Amino acid sequence: MSNQWYVVHTYSGFEEKVKTTIEDNARRRGLSDKISQILIPTEKVVELKSGKKKESTKKFYPGYILVEMELNDETWHIVSSTPRVTGFVGGERPTPVQQEEIDVIVQQIEEGPATQVKAHFDRGDSVRIIDGAFANFNGFVDDIDEDHSKLRVMVTIFGRQTPVELNYLQVEKT
Repeated sequence: MSNQWYVVHTYSGFEEKVKTTIEDNARRRGLSDKISQILIPTEKVVELKSGKKKESTKKFYPGYILVEMELNDETWHIVSSTPRVTGFVGGERPTPVQQEEIDVIVQQIEEGPATQVKAHFDRGDSVRIIDGAFANFNGFVDDIDEDHSKLRVMVTIFGRQTPVELNYLQVEKT
């Protein structure tokens, strides 16, 4: 029987600890070949705080880890009895995840989706453009598209209010 991927539910915030504990227990019992890989899917997120970029990682699926293992009574017990594991997704008889789904998740981890940018802007905020064709112009936020990390900023050009679409990294609050 070959190793397959299973989804394991953990306490949110304890994914790394659970991963380490399962790996240590498998190694101690000589079952590293039966529990071969554990993934915690994460992505990079850039946050803008007080005009400074701060990069961090964010879990795709908080409270879940992916375990590649040969499911038998012994490996099931190692994973299930690990502190802060609430069980396998699928219960007593967990169903393996299709390899294609795992490939998509692994690709997202390796390549990362387009880096997400989180910033805190409100309509009416006064901003200065710091990048692009309108660098050093001042304006105010007219509209926010959080899904695409974009703002519509109204700038005065030749005495007229003109809307300019910018991404979060191109502006800073004034």
